[in-house]
Amino acid sequence: MIILKVELPCANVESNKNWGKLVSATLAAAVIVFSSDMSALADLNKFEAEVRGEFGIGSAAQFGSADLKKTVHVNENFRRANFTSADMRESDFSGSTFNGAYMEKAVAFKANFTGADLSDTLMDRMVLNEANLTNAILSRTVLTRSDLGGAIIEGADFSDAVLDLPQKLALCKYASGTNPVTGVSTRVSLGCGNKRRNAYGTPSSPLLSAPPQKLLDRDGFCDEASGLCDSK
Repeated sequence: MIILKVELPCANVESNKNWGKLVSATLAAAVIVFSSDMSALADLNKFEAEVRGEFGIGSAAQFGSADLKKTVHVNENFRRANFTSADMRESDFSGSTFNGAYMEKAVAFKANFTGADLSDTLMDRMVLNEANLTNAILSRTVLTRSDLGGAIIEGADFSDAVLDLPQKLALCKYASGTNPVTGVSTRVSLGCGNKRRNAYGTPSSPLLSAPPQKLLDRDGFCDEASGLCDSK
């Protein structure tokens, strides 16, 4: 609250009255303009939230640190939405679109992302233990330092996704299926089988997931001279 203190000289009473009326009128006009701007801004925010952001790209959907446990959001549009640190445990997001969304540090234990489009999504440090990613699209998704222990990934497409090497190797132990939308094999998208194209992790983060010079993978074959592994 702002308090204005106006000291009026005592010499001219009539002038003081006119000056006081002018100040009162000015303050009243300022309040009206400010209230009008706030009302218009509130209407704009409400409109953008309803259409998922300016131009319909989802920038106004804010779920940062939100409690979304066991909620149902099937086939919804979450493009460029913010789910930073949100609690999404055991929620159903099957068939929903998350292109360009921010989901870092979110907890999605046993969440259902079946058939969801998670491409170009920032999922750094996210908890995805036992999450259902069946037939999900995770192309170019950033999953650094995320935990996918026990996640269901049959038919998921991880093409050009950024994964830590230990996590990628863990997923390759049971990766299977082909994504019905992209037609890409889950194992191929993860680079399983030590294909030379991305045997060292991901093209976006070669140093983060680089293996030691002598890589001895459990389900592949290595050239002892160079340390490089080829597909079977």
